[in-house]
Amino acid sequence: MLRVPKYRASLVDPYREHLRKRRAEDPAVPVLHLFEEIKSLGFTGCLNLLHKYINQGRADADRSQISARRLARMLLTRPDNLKAEQRQLLDRLTAACPEMTQLAVSIPAFAQLLKPQPANVDALELWITQIRAADLPHLHAFTRGLERDLDAVIAAFTLRYSNGPTEDVNTTTKRIARQMHGRAGFTLLRHRILLG
Repeated sequence: MLRVPKYRASLVDPYREHLRKRRAEDPAVPVLHLFEEIKSLGFTGCLNLLHKYINQGRADADRSQISARRLARMLLTRPDNLKAEQRQLLDRLTAACPEMTQLAVSIPAFAQLLKPQPANVDALELWITQIRAADLPHLHAFTRGLERDLDAVIAAFTLRYSNGPTEDVNTTTKRIARQMHGRAGFTLLRHRILLG
């Protein structure tokens, strides 16, 4: 379910309808003019308060409030794990922008490559070609990074082996050494690693 941010009551709230009507008539109306208008209607607040109110989107009550982080999380979530209203919201948002539509198609295609299998070599080449054809600069940088280390990427996408356990041991060793604050020698570090 889409949660609209909760705001405290504001001095501008009683003038919301007037602001919405004026902004619908003239979207480029200066905030200073709006301030003068609602001040003549009895508004007692300051110009900064009105600026903040409009910038937060509170004057446009119908506008959907979703953060970039939340949208990214919805894009990265498996479609099966999204609730119906989240799926509808994601469909609406991705349909509103061609770049978002391309991104929404590219992410699941890349996610399929994360299941190691020999056919992923050709699928990776196809994916990179499709991304190059799309107008998504951040993904272009990502594909350049993949190509820079292509042998390792292909190994990760085709083999079921991983260096995860080795990385775990390295991280644990570094954490223990940090906990000791450099006060103990190799012997104590060795004992802590072997007994921990």
